[in-house]
Amino acid sequence: MTPIAPGATIGILGGGQLGRMLSQAAANLGYRCHIYCPEAEPPAGQVAAGVTTAAYEDAAALDAFAAAVDVVTYEFENVPARAVERLAGHRPVHPNAGALAVAQDRLVEKRFARDIGAGTAPFAPIDSPADLAEAIAGIGLPAVLKTRRFGYDGKGQVLLRQAEAGEAAWRQLGASPAILEGFVDFAMEISVIAARGSDGAIAAYPPIENRHVDHILDRSLVPAPIPPALADQATEVAGRMLEALDYVGVLAVELFVVGDAVWVNEIAPRVHNSGHWSIEGAETSQFEQHIRAICGLPLGSTALRGQAEMHNLIGDAASRWPELLREPGAHLHLYGKSEIRPGRKMGHVTYVRPPADGDG
Repeated sequence: MTPIAPGATIGILGGGQLGRMLSQAAANLGYRCHIYCPEAEPPAGQVAAGVTTAAYEDAAALDAFAAAVDVVTYEFENVPARAVERLAGHRPVHPNAGALAVAQDRLVEKRFARDIGAGTAPFAPIDSPADLAEAIAGIGLPAVLKTRRFGYDGKGQVLLRQAEAGEAAWRQLGASPAILEGFVDFAMEISVIAARGSDGAIAAYPPIENRHVDHILDRSLVPAPIPPALADQATEVAGRMLEALDYVGVLAVELFVVGDAVWVNEIAPRVHNSGHWSIEGAETSQFEQHIRAICGLPLGSTALRGQAEMHNLIGDAASRWPELLREPGAHLHLYGKSEIRPGRKMGHVTYVRPPADGDG
């Protein structure tokens, strides 16, 4: 890939906080960003050089957008595949459409993880009540019934403890294609944020411990307190995924720690909430790393600047901004969202402390 030099324009599908932070990182390297999303006045639009407000199904708007940018990426994985395929006919799109297709379908995602030799919870496809009854008999209970598409932050899933509740749960999820996954009694959830450049170079951040409240990420801590062998195993799984997908950009892999192994939970073909700490906590942030990768630049160092802890500011928690601004060592990021709603990610705050003895 011929590097796309600073001064070019990067097109970003999606206008949320991830697009906002990508735009900020791109500007630091001399790039302009152009946001494409259906929503008016998106948070990313406040810091980007241009915004197109149009539906992802609007072919004429997509073509005009492609003509205005030099490379295209996306900040969330539910972009319609047809929009990505149309743009790819005009401009390079990273990550590629194949990676997007894997991440958009939980069943395809689980099969992909299994096929590259990664551990997962037991799973089965569900297309009818009969499928569900058979899967419950094979996998056992408790288990989690999930929609195959469009689920995040605990949405689109139901925990099943009794077989007789299965059909009602499937109908609650819209009687649509689903997947049943065995319940995992894990010690910790971790994630690996890793990047692959157009030259095949891979750079990974140390595994991150993630703690959730009401199915929404509450805080991330890095480095995760796990043995080096587990950290190596998690990083190796992420590297195998990057290679298998012929991936360019930043990929997030969420994993469960189960005994002396890690099992893949899900992947996100983009920068990720659990990597926000890297803005202050690493030599290169995940956002700059993604810009470097999709523009064909050398990947940056993923070395830590210390022990980092990121807290999400969910809903009314963002109203603590005056207090946080007075707190020494608190790095506050607000996303410019006009409406505070329960469960909505309004910002985050990161703390970076000196490494503990033995951490280097």
